[in-house]
Amino acid sequence: MERLEERKRHKIWKNNHEAVVAMVFIMLVAGAFNVFSSTFVMAERDYGDPYYFIFRHMISLGLGVFACFISSRVDYHKWRAWITPVTALVIASLLFVLLFGVAINGSKRWITMSGFSVQPAEFAKMCSIMLAGYYISFRNNFGREINIFNRQYGIVAAMAILVHLEPDMGTACIIIGIPAIMLVVGGLKWKKLKWLVIIGAVLVVGMCYMQPYRIERIMVTYDPWSYAQDKGYQTVRSLLSIGSGGIFGMGIGQGLSKYDYLPEAHTDFAFAVFSQEMGYIAVLAMLLVYVGFCFYSVQIAKQANDMYGQLLAVGILLLVGGQAVANLFMVSGMFPVVGVPLPFISYGGTSLITSLFAVGILINISRQSQKAKERELIVRALRENNDGHRPILRRVK
Repeated sequence: MERLEERKRHKIWKNNHEAVVAMVFIMLVAGAFNVFSSTFVMAERDYGDPYYFIFRHMISLGLGVFACFISSRVDYHKWRAWITPVTALVIASLLFVLLFGVAINGSKRWITMSGFSVQPAEFAKMCSIMLAGYYISFRNNFGREINIFNRQYGIVAAMAILVHLEPDMGTACIIIGIPAIMLVVGGLKWKKLKWLVIIGAVLVVGMCYMQPYRIERIMVTYDPWSYAQDKGYQTVRSLLSIGSGGIFGMGIGQGLSKYDYLPEAHTDFAFAVFSQEMGYIAVLAMLLVYVGFCFYSVQIAKQANDMYGQLLAVGILLLVGGQAVANLFMVSGMFPVVGVPLPFISYGGTSLITSLFAVGILINISRQSQKAKERELIVRALRENNDGHRPILRRVK
């Protein structure tokens, strides 16, 4: 016990979820500053109020923090009872957005209510993770083999198809891609894994050929400068914005990208604005924060009490870390332009609320494993000092 206490004193964080909270807090603060800096010019021009977007962002942040608090306090096992009604509600909202949603830039992705927009596809991401975790853990608990084709994954595929019809290929790939990776983590047999890879490759190629502009985006990735005035405009402007920041950046609010220089500067390309205004040192620091979040998420997954907790933690890790990697690759010109936001940094209320809700579940998984470990240490200590008094151990159990 003394050695355990000594190890705890040498740790930076008391536990894994404390580290996750600290890193998410850093990202949220950086995101709030970045949202205001990248939107106040557009907000003043279009709405006559420089605080228009940051006001909405702070409301979403408040709702997200509340959702995080609730999900961190509720035992993550209890969410399984809500999977069916929540999934039905998400599918209904996806159908609603296709029929009555607001079209922006040729895509129907949002439901507008009282001046606020909700993007149901963001809820589908977390819903697909919960469905996948439930199916895989259930099969493993009863010693049954995991199959690629099953009812839960059929529902996930249906949600992905509805999102793809908006169209939003990037989000559709996340909805179906994370559960697919969770199958591998859950112990999918090699012979079925080969089919999963083949099916995934066919789907991606098929989705690209359904819309020719997606093939063009892939081609632009290899040489954006040859298409700088049309298809590669966003990528080139993003690269120039990142490069112009230098080591120390232009300063908060001083960047030029917000002046109609870079399209979607506050959403998909928010990190380009951050790079221009904060510089390479701040960029490196933020990358380390994301890496730290992923590291401690892996630790939480490894120490989870059961497979359901492990799978949820892996899914949330992929949701935050995977989107971060995809967005950073896109902004830096290493990946085609897809509609994937940078978690906690990009403007987008539904994405922020969903991400914080997911972080709350991650915190609860860590808390549950921490409590189980403490109970085990107490029982072990009592057993070592019990001198054969069995009634004491019975009361502890």
